[in-house]
Amino acid sequence: MFMFGTVMGETDSTGAKKESPKVDSGPAYVTLTTSMGEIVLELNRDKAPVSVANFLSYVNREAYDGTIFHRVINNFMIQGGGFNKDMTKRPTGDGIENEWKNGLKNKNYSIAMARLGGRANSGTNQFFINVKDNAGLDVPNDGAGYAVFGKVVKGFEVVDAIKLVKTTSSGGMRDVPAEPIIIQKAVQSKAPKK
Repeated sequence: MFMFGTVMGETDSTGAKKESPKVDSGPAYVTLTTSMGEIVLELNRDKAPVSVANFLSYVNREAYDGTIFHRVINNFMIQGGGFNKDMTKRPTGDGIENEWKNGLKNKNYSIAMARLGGRANSGTNQFFINVKDNAGLDVPNDGAGYAVFGKVVKGFEVVDAIKLVKTTSSGGMRDVPAEPIIIQKAVQSKAPKK
């Protein structure tokens, strides 16, 4: 886990106590406005600080706006965040630390980091939402599991509709929705009303 700021009780050159900058904790919320409806995500900053900070950095740069869910497999997951409607790849930052041992599980409606097989710390902008309990993703089949960093808290019916769309092959990939499912906007938001 990353540490920020200074140690409590440390002083500056004048002898005054230094104060640590405030580090965000507790859940963060993101609303994905898609061509099929809204999905609200609750992100777990306490258990997955690296993954959440990474995801929010893409959200806050509007880097998800106009991307698509490019891989949809019913009874598995829906994946997005990395491709434009024409199947060209979006630019990314460096891969992040894989937080797969954080205690969060790949359960139905959880959101996790996509990554390259055999490369644990290769997650960048792509993510997936599990559409069933996928316990097999929690174990290290290729050296690591897949890091969950939050869950859907609103828009379950949208996720359920996306997982059922007709898919085809496109751009050398399988399981691509025949009709693009666009993430029109991704923004930080408040907790939804219960």
